[in-house]
Amino acid sequence: MSFDQAAGRFLEENAHLASIDSTVHHLKAVMPYIGELSLDQVHMGTLRDFIEARLEAGRAHKTINLSLAAVRRVLNLAAGTWRDHETGKPWLQAAPMITLLPLTGHQRSPRPISWNEQEALVKELPEHLRRMAIFVLNTGVRDDVVCNLQWDWEIPVPDLGVSVFEVPAENVKGRRTSKLVVCNSVTQPLIEELRGIHPTHVFAMAWSHHELGPVQTMNNTAWQAARRRARLGDLHVHDLRHTVGMRLREAGVNESTRSDVLWHSARSITNHYSMAQIREIHEALEKITRPSNGWNKSLQALKAEHAARKATAGPGIAPGETESRKSPAGRPAQRKTG
Repeated sequence: MSFDQAAGRFLEENAHLASIDSTVHHLKAVMPYIGELSLDQVHMGTLRDFIEARLEAGRAHKTINLSLAAVRRVLNLAAGTWRDHETGKPWLQAAPMITLLPLTGHQRSPRPISWNEQEALVKELPEHLRRMAIFVLNTGVRDDVVCNLQWDWEIPVPDLGVSVFEVPAENVKGRRTSKLVVCNSVTQPLIEELRGIHPTHVFAMAWSHHELGPVQTMNNTAWQAARRRARLGDLHVHDLRHTVGMRLREAGVNESTRSDVLWHSARSITNHYSMAQIREIHEALEKITRPSNGWNKSLQALKAEHAARKATAGPGIAPGETESRKSPAGRPAQRKTG
């Protein structure tokens, strides 16, 4: 039994998972190195070339680990669950230890964007990605959720004049319970624009060689080209989610509500989504439809603005030179007393 065959069974059995496209991607990356090997030939020694090649290509430890974790899952199933129909023996006598790369010191820091950077990015994105980016920036959902958002999940809330989407547990990371996406005054008009375009999925597009269908991922060549033109470096789609968290914090939204918006809360749906809870989430999301009070900026925002000013200041500004200490408009300078 080859690893490629075992991986095929794994993908077939797990085709229903929301994360299956990501798993396919990470298994494809490792196939040139171990796909044709028998299961008992797959171990850290035969994976070494894959790891070194990915590191040389600049892939992050976390990205490489996703492939290694998928390999480990297949091997564990081959040793513990899958059995030969004739002999009853497992496909693999024992699963080898697959060691993940260390993350400490190798993790990329979150990179929330400013409102000016958002404007620059949105201008460069094609229309379908522009809509998806705006939706993420106003809801905080993950890439896979926005790509798979479906009309059957929509529930109108007349009292608020918006819709909510109840995302089934199988489409939620961790798959413990369903979660709610609440629209605000920015995303609801966007939803109305998209209504009727595709029969099942909210966000869809057609390519020259493909009929109209759902977008597999926002992190495609169009996204990468847009962020490059907007001079946003290696901005990740997930950074838009970090941006929502930062803006909610700057707007004074309490931690409990922020957790509800970003699905960090472990509370069950039975006591989680009362009308009062939905209203609370909606009010929080309304606070990030425009820039909040600058006097409550997060350290991340201050650092990003400082880096942007340094990048545009030119060679005439010394590295340690400070900016004008005038108080911003609308707030008087404090007088010295005593």
